[in-house]
Amino acid sequence: MKTIISGIQQIGIGVPDVYEAWAWYRKYFGMNIPVFDEAAEAGLMLPYTGGKPQKRHAVLAINIQGGGGFEIWQYTERKPQKPVFDIKLGDLGIYITKIKTRDINKAYDYYKSLNADLVSEIVKDPKGNEHFFIRDPYNNLFQVVSHKHSWFVKRKMVTGGPNGCIIGVSDIENARKVYSDILGYDEVVYDIEGVFEDFANIPGGKNKVRRVLLKHSEPRQGGFSRLFGTTTIELISVQDRTPEKIYKDRFWGDYGFIHLCFDIHGMDKMRKECAEKGFNFTVDSSKSFDMGEAAGHFSYIEDPDGALIEFVETHKIPVLKKIGWYLNLKKRNPEKPLPDWMIKTMELSSHKN
Repeated sequence: MKTIISGIQQIGIGVPDVYEAWAWYRKYFGMNIPVFDEAAEAGLMLPYTGGKPQKRHAVLAINIQGGGGFEIWQYTERKPQKPVFDIKLGDLGIYITKIKTRDINKAYDYYKSLNADLVSEIVKDPKGNEHFFIRDPYNNLFQVVSHKHSWFVKRKMVTGGPNGCIIGVSDIENARKVYSDILGYDEVVYDIEGVFEDFANIPGGKNKVRRVLLKHSEPRQGGFSRLFGTTTIELISVQDRTPEKIYKDRFWGDYGFIHLCFDIHGMDKMRKECAEKGFNFTVDSSKSFDMGEAAGHFSYIEDPDGALIEFVETHKIPVLKKIGWYLNLKKRNPEKPLPDWMIKTMELSSHKN
């Protein structure tokens, strides 16, 4: 059986205060269901944490309407570092997270009513898709995008969860060895070069860039594929300046988007495929990790410019923690989506404010 990619499981976000950040993401993006909330030691990320284990507190939260989650991540014995320069469009790494909405005007008006840091008005990408940019309290940019299909359920929140990223790369063809050949974003929506009006209000948005929007031609499979939905990756290569690495002189877990994580089945096959294509695992939990509320096998690769891509093969998740109900995914057909009712029961653990 081939490796199954179910979708974007989560975007990792390094913050100075995990609960303060989670409150903001609940209010603005509806990320109100905790999958886990754990303090522990990050003992395997040594290549990215100064060569020694670092204590941390993390919350993985989702929006039941659909999309991936946020892994909200805070150092507990170290002060997280902000970028050492002003990050601009085209700098190398994960720069912007895409958040989907059914109603772009309703979402914009909602954020305006909250006096949110709206970075742009509603604008259109080269294909005419409407979107706007908003900034969180930690200087992270989010692109709220109109997305009419691939929703799990309908609730009152104005957005779903993340459904993609904008990633700065130095060479798009080289980057596609990861994003297209390994991750399955094999279909080009547009590939265009210039200075773009819809980027005008974001830092670096007036530089000349090549932008390539990719989607997956094959529908995702697996237990959570219906929840995660369809996703896109937009690669940006700046043409008229030399880009910097977003995490230059900083640790994984410091301020910003620390990784892009995919839910998969078939970690051994993924390890072999990545190695054959020149992208060896840089971190590999090798055996099941256990965070009390979730368990599985995780690994990391780097894209050609060092952006971190995480793979998680989930073995156990909490369905209803109050009564100790956990779902063992190792006993299920990995190609089949979980029943909708089973995923919906996770709402019973939702945070109420």
